Amino acid sequence: MNTKVSYYITAVLLVIIFLSGCATTFPMFMDRQSRTDNIAVKSGFVKEYIRAGDFNLLSYQKIAKSSEIIHIYIEGDGNAWETKHRLSDDPTPRQPVALYLACEDTFASIVYIARPGQYSSSGFADCDSKYWSGSRFASEIIVSFNRAIDILKEKSNAKYIELIGYSGGAAIVVLVAARRSDVIALRTVAGNLNPHMLSVYHHVSQLEGSLDPLDVVQEVAHIPQRHFVGSKDKIVPFAIAESFVKMEQTKDYECITIVDDASHNEGWQKRWQNLLLLQPL
Repeated sequence: MNTKVSYYITAVLLVIIFLSGCATTFPMFMDRQSRTDNIAVKSGFVKEYIRAGDFNLLSYQKIAKSSEIIHIYIEGDGNAWETKHRLSDDPTPRQPVALYLACEDTFASIVYIARPGQYSSSGFADCDSKYWSGSRFASEIIVSFNRAIDILKEKSNAKYIELIGYSGGAAIVVLVAARRSDVIALRTVAGNLNPHMLSVYHHVSQLEGSLDPLDVVQEVAHIPQRHFVGSKDKIVPFAIAESFVKMEQTKDYECITIVDDASHNEGWQKRWQNLLLLQPL
């Protein structure tokens, strides 16, 4: 067989093997990415990747130059696990609930930020998988989000921020807020505010490489808060928010709102504008 022909056949076979191995990952990612882009664009957001610390974070931004406050939404853990015991290759969420909520917000300046590894610009997760497993709340992630917020504040000339975290994003907003002096409100939705307790609840391993929101509970106790819990949420039950508020001591349970018929990722979007009217306490 001609050497060039043989080389060509080999190259084609390698491409086929590569594509078959990626067939369940790359097209799925592109589908999630394009769907999310469409949702954000229709709501007036502009897409931008923010290089902050060790991570390249996807953001969707809608910023009014005259606004002194920015609402910043931080996504949940996404598709971190394919099964209870098998880690995902791509943590990009199938349902970006935090983005859905951001799109319902009528505030002047709003930014959505995805978590490390989600919506990678290359189509493949661009950081170590530990950052959506045991180290999902690692110190370097909190540093990255704080840097991203600094960049957004400088861009917008805003003075203050309100943080909204969904699911695992709730732990992020608490840990971020504990290191800042410009956070004027915290809102969490179906929030993982007690990772240790939640791991026990689901009979899974503890997050050994992560920071714990309960360790900084006193640092954020002075910040007005509102924690939303779904009455049908079997992923993050009421007891998680309850344990966090109890640790704060200065708060009472009135800052927790149980939302009827809401599950972990359903029942939030249509109600969000009304839920935002409930002031943090």
